[in-house]
Amino acid sequence: MDYANDLYTNKIIFFSFMKEKYPFFYKSNIFFRDTQYSVMRYYEKKNVKIKYAQAEKIAIALFDLLVKDESVIKLDNKSYKVNFLMENQVS
Repeated sequence: MDYANDLYTNKIIFFSFMKEKYPFFYKSNIFFRDTQYSVMRYYEKKNVKIKYAQAEKIAIALFDLLVKDESVIKLDNKSYKVNFLMENQVS
């Protein structure tokens, strides 16, 4: 399964899940490791075991997709700026 594309296709669902533990909002920073751990927890809830190294690769691929469509702006290798609105947010 292509987990990064699955997350990208369902990014609002995934990021809503992620916000429960790692709050962020439009124009705030989002951190690579928080996303990596969220990948592991997200799939764990779906009864899919994702190991740490695999989650790292998935997070890298996901951020590559998000940077390409400008949903996030890369600040450095550890952080990105959120460039999309979630539900119930006002710019």
